[in-house]
Amino acid sequence: MHLLEVKNVSKSFQNKVALQDVSLAFDAHKIYGLLGPNGAGKTTLIRNITQIFFPDSGQLLFNGEKLAEKHQNLIGYMPEERGLYKKMKVEEQLYYFTQLRNFSKKEATQKIDYWLNKLDIDSWRNKTIEELSKGMQQKVQFVVTVLHDPKLLILDEPFSGLDPLNAEIIKQEIFELHQKGTTIIFSTHRMENVEEICEEIYLINEGKIILEGNVQNIKQQFKKHLIRVTINPETPINDAIRTQTEIVEEKNEVLIFKLKENQLPNDILKILLQHQIEITSMTEILPSIHEIFIQQVQEKSQ
Repeated sequence: MHLLEVKNVSKSFQNKVALQDVSLAFDAHKIYGLLGPNGAGKTTLIRNITQIFFPDSGQLLFNGEKLAEKHQNLIGYMPEERGLYKKMKVEEQLYYFTQLRNFSKKEATQKIDYWLNKLDIDSWRNKTIEELSKGMQQKVQFVVTVLHDPKLLILDEPFSGLDPLNAEIIKQEIFELHQKGTTIIFSTHRMENVEEICEEIYLINEGKIILEGNVQNIKQQFKKHLIRVTINPETPINDAIRTQTEIVEEKNEVLIFKLKENQLPNDILKILLQHQIEITSMTEILPSIHEIFIQQVQEKSQ
């Protein structure tokens, strides 16, 4: 059974269709990337999951049950825009959110102390939110989102405003929560984070899911059968090699080969070795998720 299932969900605002018959499923203990250009429907989908919006048609199921208010304590949502009260102090802010989750005073204190120490922000307790930088606010927002140990964690651009060091800290926390069994939906425009963090992706455009699946499988699906070979520059490529292979790029000691029909990387290796070419490295070139994203959005928009 899926942790969360979106079944044939549609949502419109006046004459604007935001979601068109969207169906997707999120299994427990996985990290999903939710990708799409601005206005594609990502935020509308997230707001249906968090019950800020309700679908015009279709349904959402949580652990096989119709998504209801009781499930909100099992979901953590970190929006791209800050959801913090600027005049409140950090500790007061965190206590306020634990009260919304019906924590006891003791449990709230333990959770707050744990996360403030874990993220090395205990010294910010008595600072107001408006005193903090954008990155510091983002760390507090992350704590608010995970205080109640949600089963489903939705992160919308979680690295926004973070310097590389703090982005790495939050990334490691995401991995740790995943290891503990949390299902994570990661919405972002930063494709390098998708490749590094996500196991599965859903690509949404114009309110429809246009691509879905395992990240590595998708990269294999869209590969262009290119092989990068680095050779000793003192062993030049002769005409016989050019006849047997298709070299699409040649720069100094780096050669890019395009595999012919039914040709394997080992065939390229065998040809080069036959001609006594000294090879220092050989790798298959796979497209990045960024390249696939651009290609798919452009194709579906034509």
